[in-house]
Order: sequence, then structure tokens, then C-alpha cells
Amino acid sequence: MSDLHDPVLGWYDEHARELPWRSPSASAWSVMVSEFMLQQTPVARVLPVHAAWLDRWPTPAALAAESTGEAVRMWGRLGYPRRALRLHAAATAIVADHGGGVPAAYGDLLALPGIGDYTAAAIASFAFGQRHVVLDTNVRRVFARAVSGTEFPPASVTRAERDLATDLLPPDAATAATWAVAVMELGALVCTARDPRCDTCPIADRCAWQAAGRPAHAGPPRRGQAWDGTDRQCRGRIMALLRDAEGSVPTSRIHAVWPDDTQRERCLAGLVADRLVEAVGPSAYALPS
Repeated sequence: MSDLHDPVLGWYDEHARELPWRSPSASAWSVMVSEFMLQQTPVARVLPVHAAWLDRWPTPAALAAESTGEAVRMWGRLGYPRRALRLHAAATAIVADHGGGVPAAYGDLLALPGIGDYTAAAIASFAFGQRHVVLDTNVRRVFARAVSGTEFPPASVTRAERDLATDLLPPDAATAATWAVAVMELGALVCTARDPRCDTCPIADRCAWQAAGRPAHAGPPRRGQAWDGTDRQCRGRIMALLRDAEGSVPTSRIHAVWPDDTQRERCLAGLVADRLVEAVGPSAYALPS
């Protein structure tokens, strides 16, 4: 057992947030929905949408019976609405191939539309208590600092990171599943990207980065994501208009939400190509039916 296990697990036992998808009564579907929603989105923004989603669609079958347009509408302002399409596609596959129940096997989860290694491992671990390496941004940052002595991990997951995470995984499944979420929580609440709270960290006394004097990141500059004037903002304006509309929206109203004709048309075409929007006749658009 790593000397990191006991302090991290003890800290989590005292400080873990009470989140609906962590409740002992939470369904595997609740966990799965949360994993889709939490990608690049803070917990505070996810909580109300997750609750509304589970209230309307408490099972994969309930979602699969709806149109993709309704999934996009319910996704609201979480951003990256293609996640809603992927979740709808995964629910449809669960109904078709697994009798409507979220599969427990990692391989079956990985085969679902829109699910990659991280999401499959997270669902198998958090919903079914299995032993898997779960590497999200928070976990990678904790391991980079505590073990490797660097402020931030590489831009993408490396073999060395995966080997390290495998070596640190507790041997029994139940403890491994708790370890996975505990390290994630430590990265979210204490070992944060900005202003880490090292004075409250349960492993500060054995952290390689702390011992080295917290050296600054030596890799490429970490750039924040721009928003104002970007295609993402333009797409978001168009999607907000269509979500709030009853039925289709004439092109003239879409023109009013963004002044740059070239950028607006490019973004609208991209939304159609992504199947988030569909043309209705020659001069109107709507969410997909």
C-alpha cells in the first residue's frame, strides 16, 4: 500500500462533498449522466441540470424515447452540447444492446457511443465499485505534484502517468474505487490548478513538489480559453435562441443574434453539420426532431 492511501482516504472520508451521483442510492444512470455533464463543466453548474435531467429521464430508456432535439434543449447552457447528442446515442445503444440497463463491464461501456477510456473507467468504478485507473485532470495534477514533483502534468496522458496511476491503485476493488474518487476530490478542492491550498493538504508532508519548493511549471505556457467574439460564443447565441423557441426560428431572427455575417453563417453551418440544428424549409432552423 502506498503511503499516500491512508491520508487521502481519511481526508476524503471527512471532506467529501455530498453530491447526488455519489449517494449510495444513486443509480448507474445517474453516475453516467454526471460523467457526461462534468466534462469541462464545474459541479455547481451541473447540479441543477443533472437533477432536472434525472427527473425527466430517470432511465436510459426514457431518454432514448425522446428526440435528440429535446436532449439538446434540456442540456441548456452547460456548453459543448454535442455531449447531449452522445448521451442520447449511448442511451439508445443501452436500450438496444443491454436491455435498458447501464452495463457494468468496462469493455461494454467503452463500446457505447460517446464513451472513451476515462468515462468507461469512471462509470465502472463509481457506479459499480470496480478497480480501474481513473485519470481526469484533477487526478493527473495531484499525481504530478505529489509523486513527480512537477506543478502540472503533460498536455495529454502519457504512458508514464498511466503506469504510475496503476502502481498507486489499491489492490482491492472497493478501496480502489474510493481511492479514485478521493484523489479526484483532493484535486478539485485542495490541489487546485490555481492557488493550491497546500496548508490544508493531507499529503503535504510527502508531496515531491512541495519538498522541491513548489517549482514553477517548466513546460509550454498554459493558455486560458478565450470567449468573447469566438465561434463558441456565436454558436452558443444561436443555440440559446433555438432552445428557447417554440418550433422553428426564421433566419432573420438568427441574423439578429450575431452581427458578423461570415462568422454567423460558418457557425450555423457547423451546427447543422454537427446535427445540433436542422434546416426547416429554405429560411428557418430548429433543434433536431
